[in-house]
Amino acid sequence: MTGRIWLLPALPLLGAAVLLLGGRRTDRWGHLFACAMALASFAVGVVFFAQMLGRDAADRAVTEDLFSWLPAAGLQVDFGLLLDQLSICFVLLITGVGSLIHIYSIGYMKDDVGKRRFFAYLNLFLAAMLLLVLADNYLGLYIGWEGVGLASYLLIGFWQFKPAAATAAKKAFVVNRVGDMGLVVAIMLMFATFGSIGFGDVFAAADGASESVVTAIGLALLLAACGKSAQVPLQSWLGDAMEGPTPVSALIHAATMVTAGVYLIVRSNVIFDLAPGARLAVVAVGAITLLFGAIIGCAKDDIKKALAASTMSQIGYMVLAAGLGPAGYAFAIMHLLTHGFFKAGLFLGAGSVMHGMNDETDMRRYGGLRAFMPITFVTFGLGYLAILGIPPFSGYFSKDKIIEAAFGAGGAEGIVLGAAALLGAGITAFYMTRVMLMTFFGTPRWREETVAAHPHESPGVMTWPMILIAIGSVASGAILAFGGALQHWLEPVVGAHHPDLGVPVWVITATTLAVVLAGVAVAYRQYAGKEIPEVAPAAVSPLTVAARRDLYGDAVNEAVFMRPGQHLTRWLGYFDGRGIDGVVGGLTAAIGGASARIRRLQTGFVRTYALYMFAGAAAVAATMVLVGVR
Repeated sequence: MTGRIWLLPALPLLGAAVLLLGGRRTDRWGHLFACAMALASFAVGVVFFAQMLGRDAADRAVTEDLFSWLPAAGLQVDFGLLLDQLSICFVLLITGVGSLIHIYSIGYMKDDVGKRRFFAYLNLFLAAMLLLVLADNYLGLYIGWEGVGLASYLLIGFWQFKPAAATAAKKAFVVNRVGDMGLVVAIMLMFATFGSIGFGDVFAAADGASESVVTAIGLALLLAACGKSAQVPLQSWLGDAMEGPTPVSALIHAATMVTAGVYLIVRSNVIFDLAPGARLAVVAVGAITLLFGAIIGCAKDDIKKALAASTMSQIGYMVLAAGLGPAGYAFAIMHLLTHGFFKAGLFLGAGSVMHGMNDETDMRRYGGLRAFMPITFVTFGLGYLAILGIPPFSGYFSKDKIIEAAFGAGGAEGIVLGAAALLGAGITAFYMTRVMLMTFFGTPRWREETVAAHPHESPGVMTWPMILIAIGSVASGAILAFGGALQHWLEPVVGAHHPDLGVPVWVITATTLAVVLAGVAVAYRQYAGKEIPEVAPAAVSPLTVAARRDLYGDAVNEAVFMRPGQHLTRWLGYFDGRGIDGVVGGLTAAIGGASARIRRLQTGFVRTYALYMFAGAAAVAATMVLVGVR
């Protein structure tokens, strides 16, 4: 298989092309073909992974130059692919979890008239995401980056007949474009500074650049990461993106696309290691966002939006870890991989609940569903225990390591970052326990008129992917952490570092578990055994009001960007109309008026022209006489 890296993105790209170009002729079997292409790409990834295991650590990276892409005068870019220890982790996650979500979608989208188009978009997304993580230069990464943005726009707005879905797709696209400009600026700075945009060339030359330039590149890359990974201040699009079909949320907004920003930072680790200011900005963004998302999650009654806020928070943990440098790169990727399992499982579980509840998303109209949907309850519950970090579930091995690394930063910074990560774990336990209790426990609260029959379990084509992903939620953390397996695996790419915590690890572990259990206890006291009103009570605290309004993310964007932008646009329009157009129009009018007056001299009568000639001759004669007199 060596030398066939291009098969990884090419197979799902072929699936998208066949379904989109084949049209209605592929309606009957198109969804099966899309699933086959995703599974085939996963199989290729597994083969590559097995081959990498058989080679020494220094020889595991494989590059493949496909063709000369941009042979410009000063810019030589080959379309090349890089498969190394970092990219193979993403390949297996994208294709593995992505294939299960494809299969799940067969049942979820069974009766949708646009099913073929939906699966084509899923395949297109896989192809773009695989190109993003396999490119060996920043321009190739950018093409995948934009492809992912296009596919997410198409999938979020898949039900475009719903105004909310169309608006959410447009919002996600626009906000991501703001972040994308950061990547464009970073690529320009790289070319201007290093004369290349290939990973190898940039990383080799970065040490010779000034710290200010490297910091500027790092900050531009961070802006790009904030857009794709829904981090503050570009986080507002993620909650609205839940208007798309639930498998989209599981694939794009849990397991893959929102982790692209984390990949970008970790892949660019050489740049961030040389720019302490940029790294400080990364940890600040991560710490703020993990708390930001957790607080919002406490106030959401829509099950998908609660999970979306949770995604924002968990990505914040990954960004925080990536900002810690060599002490956190491997843990950021570990949490990214475990999160890909348990959050995808939680979203698929939410989709299963919606499937059995006639697309109802309000948790206040659920209750007692564990008796009607036992498989969904168990798989969702395993994802719940994993995200809480309860031993021995996967989140324990990844999120706890990030908390340890945060405290290991040392000094006041370590205390602040560790406390933020610890507080986030407690809030996570609260809102996720709230979701579990409101959905699966208590007395049924659904309306008979909205649920045609009693809630029912989803078909096997949906539950089997949920079961397999739940197994990953349980076991992935232990497998990745066993003997420091993932750390050693990624060491050739991100380096190695073993921080000195100053206190025994078990102290931090015990403290984290105590905080998590406290969050569970508070939620249990508030929601278990008590009647949950159909309508959320009026907010009494400013924090509750703010959380229900997404901590005013949209309001801030409107005040800081939209309104000033509107005023600037109006002023520019006025200046263009009255200024530029006024000058052009005035000059035109002046020339036209002068022409009209001068035209009166042209009468067409010979006598008039003779008079002009006589007057001219008289003027010349008079001039000569006067000159002669002098």
